[in-house]
Amino acid sequence: MIEKKMMGWHVIFAGFRNVKISDPKALLDMVREASAAHVQIFDADMIAGFDHIYFSVLNALNAFNSGNRISENLAVEILLYASGQHQIRKAIEMLGVKSSSTRILVVALSKIKDDALQAMHRASEIVEGEQSDDVVEITDEKFEALKAAFEISDAELEATLRKSRNEALTSVLIERSALLITQA
Repeated sequence: MIEKKMMGWHVIFAGFRNVKISDPKALLDMVREASAAHVQIFDADMIAGFDHIYFSVLNALNAFNSGNRISENLAVEILLYASGQHQIRKAIEMLGVKSSSTRILVVALSKIKDDALQAMHRASEIVEGEQSDDVVEITDEKFEALKAAFEISDAELEATLRKSRNEALTSVLIERSALLITQA
């Protein structure tokens, strides 16, 4: 579990492996109804490392603060930024938890730290998986899946001039997230 304070918000990130999800919508509803925090749950196999999700949260908070948000819901805004999409349906298809998901990332945020902690505690009770923040790390298999899902070309990766291909992939996704607001 990783805790950050961002723009006056308490943000908690927690990964889980070996989860079994029969109804993704019911999972999200159960976690959200138990707390005043904003909660979003991602298929961790579609998250390119901690920086990818961190900057998605930061961009969503900036969008809400500036009045340039795409969605009326902060949790949905985070999903949109993480996916680089304007359409909620497409963002859910790309990054949303599915019944086939076995590795997930939960993000809970609130202005009140205890609300964020309560939401994360509730999520960990419901998920019944093993907490493991390394589910967001990029493996070779995950790299190829992300590259295909986000339609990232070799030229985009090469243009980042990073030390590793994993850093390049994360950088491209962060850049796309930052550019999302300009594509309205």
